[in-house]
Amino acid sequence: MEAEQSSAGGAGGQEEELKQELKQEIQTHHPSPDAPDSPDAQEEDEENLPHSEILDIFEEGLARLVQDPLLCDLPIQVTLEEVNSQIALEYGQAMTVKVVQADGETMPIVVVQNATVLDLKKAICRFTELKQQREGGVKHVSWRYVWRTYYLVFQGEKLEDDTMRLKDYGIRNRDEVTFMKRLRKK
Repeated sequence: MEAEQSSAGGAGGQEEELKQELKQEIQTHHPSPDAPDSPDAQEEDEENLPHSEILDIFEEGLARLVQDPLLCDLPIQVTLEEVNSQIALEYGQAMTVKVVQADGETMPIVVVQNATVLDLKKAICRFTELKQQREGGVKHVSWRYVWRTYYLVFQGEKLEDDTMRLKDYGIRNRDEVTFMKRLRKK
């Protein structure tokens, strides 16, 4: 129980650390001429920055954060969701499920330890959307069609019940789940 609390605090601590780094970065690039140490002046200065400049500063800070050995597996244009997933994975609060597509490509999907089949499906959708955005693809995937056409299969067993937990199917960290085409009923 204590380990869970300290690990949750660790994830929040890193997020807080990132916020502090970003504030320092903003102050470094745009020191307030009247009173640099005054909190009111700092907030006012932050509000006067254009959105694009704040985004640039944020991305610089995030790029530095991702160089950390814990987060080095993440892509350069990382989202907060991906950072939190990686931290949860490190603290044992999440697991990676390797989803093998029909073409043989493997997607490393991170889900919480007590995730359901539906949670896994949502994570697959999110992973695919982020991947397409990063590669510049504007493709639309009809997930309704995908789930109607394919099963997710683990060791020959179809994951048909969306409400069942992955643990109940025997799926553990780093296990492989594959897409299998459904046979049409006549």
